[in-house]
Amino acid sequence: MRAFALALVMALSPLAAHAGETVPYTIDGEAFEGYRAKPAGASKGLVVIVHAWGGVTAYEQKRADMIAALGYEAFALDLYGKGNRPADIDAKKREAQKLYEDRARMQKLLLAGLKEARAGGDEATVVIGYCFGGAAALELARSGKALGIRGYVTFHGGLKTPEGESYPASTPPLLILHGGADTSITMEDVAALSRELEAAHLSYEIQVYSGAPHGFTIFDLPAYRKDADEKSWSAFTDFLASHLGG
Repeated sequence: MRAFALALVMALSPLAAHAGETVPYTIDGEAFEGYRAKPAGASKGLVVIVHAWGGVTAYEQKRADMIAALGYEAFALDLYGKGNRPADIDAKKREAQKLYEDRARMQKLLLAGLKEARAGGDEATVVIGYCFGGAAALELARSGKALGIRGYVTFHGGLKTPEGESYPASTPPLLILHGGADTSITMEDVAALSRELEAAHLSYEIQVYSGAPHGFTIFDLPAYRKDADEKSWSAFTDFLASHLGG
C-alpha cells in the first residue's frame, strides 16, 4: 500500500519530476500518439500500457505517471490513431470491435507500439492492459512475436482465446487481476483461461477481488472500488519488482 500511496501522490502533483509527454509516431504512414513518463532517476525497466476502449486518455497518462513514480519508464501505446478518442459507449465498442475482428492489425499495432516504447532505451519490458487493453495484451502474448517481454498483466481485461490461437510455450508469466462481480468477463471465462494455461504448463497467477465489477480500477467510473484497486496495484507492483527488479 505504501508504494501505491507514494505513486498516487506523485502522479497527482503538478510539479512531479517524472511528468510525462505525448509522443507522436507513425505506422505505415498512419499517425498515432502515445504517452511516455520517465522516472526521476535511472529506470528499473519499461512498462508498456495498452489502453482501455476509449484510447489513450488522461487515465492511462495518470497510470503511466504512477508507474514512473515507482522508478520505471512507462509508455502508453496507441491502437486507435491520433485524435481517435471515442467518448460514448457505442463509439468505444465500434473502435474496439474493429481490432477484435482484425487480429493481424491488432498485433501489428501492438508490435509497432512496443518498438516505439523501446525507443526510450529500455529493453526489459512488462506489458499491462486495462479492459480492452487487457485483451490486447493477451493477444500480444499469444502471438509469440514480442521478444524480451518479462511478463503480462491484465486489469479486468478480456480473457477469451480466439479460435485458432493459443499461448506458445515461451509465454512469460501472466498476472490476471479480476473482479469477482464482473458480469462482462465472467468467472467461467477466468476458469477457462486457467484450464488453458494449466494445460500449456505456463506460469500464471489469477487474483479475484470480491464485489469488484468490471472496470474496478477506473477512478471516475461508478464501478471504481478503492479496495480492489489498491490490492490489484499492490499485486502489480510486486510483479514488477519480481520481473524487472525493484
